[in-house]
Amino acid sequence: MTVSMEEKKIVDQVTLTIENHVATVVIDRQHVLNAVDGTAQARLNDIWNRIEADLDVRAVVITGAGTRAFCVGADMSASAVDKTGLQYWAELDPNGFGGLSLRTSLDIPVIARVNGYALGGGMEIVLGADIVVAADTARFGLTEPRVGRLALDGGIHQLVRRVPYTQAMGMLLTGRKAEAAEMQSMGLVNEVVPADELDAAVQRWVDQILACAPSSVRAVKQMVSRTSHLSAAEARGLRLPALMAALDSEDSAEGVRAFQEKRPPVWPGR
Repeated sequence: MTVSMEEKKIVDQVTLTIENHVATVVIDRQHVLNAVDGTAQARLNDIWNRIEADLDVRAVVITGAGTRAFCVGADMSASAVDKTGLQYWAELDPNGFGGLSLRTSLDIPVIARVNGYALGGGMEIVLGADIVVAADTARFGLTEPRVGRLALDGGIHQLVRRVPYTQAMGMLLTGRKAEAAEMQSMGLVNEVVPADELDAAVQRWVDQILACAPSSVRAVKQMVSRTSHLSAAEARGLRLPALMAALDSEDSAEGVRAFQEKRPPVWPGR
């Protein structure tokens, strides 16, 4: 199949590689600090749909190209600014910013590799991840109020649920940027490392995920993402698809067998 130059340009804005059960998604629009426009948003949704359908993928890493920015949110180009706040609100993606911040159908753990600024929608992508590893030079913020806008893709509602109320409101009501160490102290970031150690730190988290049974990991992710509105007792009673699959999986049998035989498990992934 021949790929047009325009199609190649779209693909080059956001790249997907899959290797050794790990998908890596890179937002590569460095000329605008990896801000996302409509084309990149559509590409990201396509990527998440593909990852969802690929049972061989066991973990995802999302990051920004370069060293300055993870993602600074929506591309505030002339075409984007032409929309009013109401027009933007009316056209919100049900999956949230970057196709991820409000997506509940992805049963694969997502690691945000935060290499620089994670602002606005970029911060919302972080809030849509399960594990956050940041360079000590990274900065986080829902800065929309400083340009007369709002974090409508889950940023406001998720931040106030993920960190203490006063800490969340201190960021939401000022639009200020916070350092990675501060976000770690709030509980939003798992690990902060020097920038030159970021890849190694992310790989450690990936390795720990891959050491677990894929069916168990999918079940955990699904049980958490689809039962947040329930009490623990109510959630336990739901027969979710990934849960039922994990309980009767080849992974389950292999885990017990490997333990008994005192060897590392070799996960079938089903």
